Amino acid sequence: MVKKDLKQDIADHVVTYKESHYRLAYSYVKNVEDALDIVQESIYKAFSASGSLQEPGYIKTWFYRIIVNTSLDFLRKKKKIVILDNEILTNLDLGEADNYEDFDLKVALDSLAEPYRTIIILRYFEDLKIEEIAEVLDENVNTIKTRLYKGLEKLRIKMNDDNLYEEA
Repeated sequence: MVKKDLKQDIADHVVTYKESHYRLAYSYVKNVEDALDIVQESIYKAFSASGSLQEPGYIKTWFYRIIVNTSLDFLRKKKKIVILDNEILTNLDLGEADNYEDFDLKVALDSLAEPYRTIIILRYFEDLKIEEIAEVLDENVNTIKTRLYKGLEKLRIKMNDDNLYEEA
């Protein structure tokens, strides 16, 4: 009976936070279909590994960890770069876009190293607490704080550098 309840809790969590899960996956792969595939694979992994979840109260961070790891695995497997021109991109457009409100912020975030970018996305776009991020990434809280502040500093420097070029 407990196993069914846990699987139901996982299912409820997946449905309730589906947009957040998708956004997190998309922040890594920058592709609608790949992000959806990652979420789907993460759901499968979560149900398959439901026995490893010791405390049902940690479903959120446990599932985020699965998404982050699945995204990173996907990127490792797919190390090729495909260059598309604007005409092809326009034809592939489904009419739905994940728009960052500030394009400069998106570019600056993409230029950050993966550990910094992940922490900033989880903290400011997914509203996770420092302790939750530490649990998702299986890191020490102080390590997360240090990386968060270094990442924000690098982001600030990048944004200021970009603004200097625009003003010139």
